[in-house]
Amino acid sequence: MNLIDFASSPLSLLPPLVALSLAIITRRVLVSLGVGIVLGAVLLNDYSLANAAGYIGTTVSSVFVEDGGLNTWNMSIVGFLLLLGMMTALLTLSGGTRAFAEWAQSRVKSKRGSKLLAAFLGVFIFVDDYFNSLAVGAISRPVTDRFYVSRAKLAYILDSTAAPMCVIMPASSWGAYIMTIIGGILVSHGVTEYSALGAYVRLIPMNFYAIFALLMVFAVAWFGLDIGKMRDHEIAASRGQGFAKEQAEDSQEAHELNEELDIVESSGGKVSDLVLPIVLLIVATVASMLYTGGQALAADGVAFNLLGAFENTDVGMSLIYGGLVGLVVALYTVFKQGLAFNQISRTLWIGAKSMFGAILILVFAWTIGSVIGDMNTGKFLSTLAQGNINPHWLPVILFLLAGLMAFSTGTSWGTFGIMLPIAGDMAGATDIALMLPMLSAVLAGSVFGDHCSPISDTTILSSTGARCNHIDHVATQLPYALSVAAVSCIGFVTLGMTASVSLAFAAASVSFILVCVLLSVLSKSRMAACQDA
Repeated sequence: MNLIDFASSPLSLLPPLVALSLAIITRRVLVSLGVGIVLGAVLLNDYSLANAAGYIGTTVSSVFVEDGGLNTWNMSIVGFLLLLGMMTALLTLSGGTRAFAEWAQSRVKSKRGSKLLAAFLGVFIFVDDYFNSLAVGAISRPVTDRFYVSRAKLAYILDSTAAPMCVIMPASSWGAYIMTIIGGILVSHGVTEYSALGAYVRLIPMNFYAIFALLMVFAVAWFGLDIGKMRDHEIAASRGQGFAKEQAEDSQEAHELNEELDIVESSGGKVSDLVLPIVLLIVATVASMLYTGGQALAADGVAFNLLGAFENTDVGMSLIYGGLVGLVVALYTVFKQGLAFNQISRTLWIGAKSMFGAILILVFAWTIGSVIGDMNTGKFLSTLAQGNINPHWLPVILFLLAGLMAFSTGTSWGTFGIMLPIAGDMAGATDIALMLPMLSAVLAGSVFGDHCSPISDTTILSSTGARCNHIDHVATQLPYALSVAAVSCIGFVTLGMTASVSLAFAAASVSFILVCVLLSVLSKSRMAACQDA
């Protein structure tokens, strides 16, 4: 099938922009993604509806089957979602979720404490962003619900701790992926002063968006910096709205929530019935990552080492292995209480069904991702960074461009793959000393754009983990993401002008404090207005 090349055409932006705009306006994610997919297919096939239909069929099938075999990465994520949904339902059935919530409520004494609990869990569970959003959501949701923290606030905490932690931690799926790209860039440009790991570590303090996004989460949790739509959701939550099934805006969400509420919690549940499956799931996932990575090293005749194992690990299968262990342990917690088999099997089905909506959105997101790739949207955006530009401005320009690309394509990893080599080539052609600042700008911008994009799979899974309406999550997170992006811009401008990480970090820190003060003023003025009303 001969597709039209849009690498040099602004039309390559049309499908993602239409999908994004419709998602925000209509709040119907599947319809919006579907329109974007059809529009892209029609453009790629020169307005031939028959060819477009065939292209869509092929693209959708590639989500499940690739190169004549199963698409193992996509299917492993789907499998992990189903396993985690079933495990979460069993945790409810066992009474472990209720027991943990009661235990936490006796120790977490305030609404602030429940938000900080979710934030700290998000920081400590950094192996993978998908796993982070879903697992931390399952643990934290009962506690934040008890203290009337809005689901939108929980989704924000999940999303803004998951990717930022993963992108600055070498021992994560993100770290391994990024290091493989950076290693190739260093070799191609003859950089021998540091290894891929050494470069990665040097990039951490320059990743201003990730660092200050994490700090913003704790500032919002501690000081109650609720602005815009987030304030509305917090006020509604304080009145007990947004948790019961009749408050669900989407009929599918209401149906799933209704079924979830139909699970009768056991009165004999213990805190260990929740903690043990989650802990063993984490341990099994990390162990599987090391095992699969070690196998890959052995196949290449390389001795086992920790960094090499994480660089070569099979993240998808590791998540499946971890999910299976967590599910088996969760099954043990309900079987030991002597619960009826038909009750357990019904709960497993409810848990699996609770993930169907998220899986469907992911399939649509993966499909439009393929369409956007064929449209060469990323290549067109990358050309915007080339030209006669003062090298000092390149870090901030790359930050904004990577953000735009991640927002348009819905993928930070895809943006890494396209923009990191381009940043390396630009640094090599202008000033090799700007190599690390420019690479860090791409990493930071990719996470920023990913946070703002309704079609991002990580954003979708954060909504799923919090059981929050997806567009509500996007709308409430956006002001905080934009605030941190403004802080990051100041950091990258300073870094490009001075080449000093210390000065750039200091400038960004001062800006962050000023932004927090401004958000505090806006939050208090909005609260006063609501009280007067």
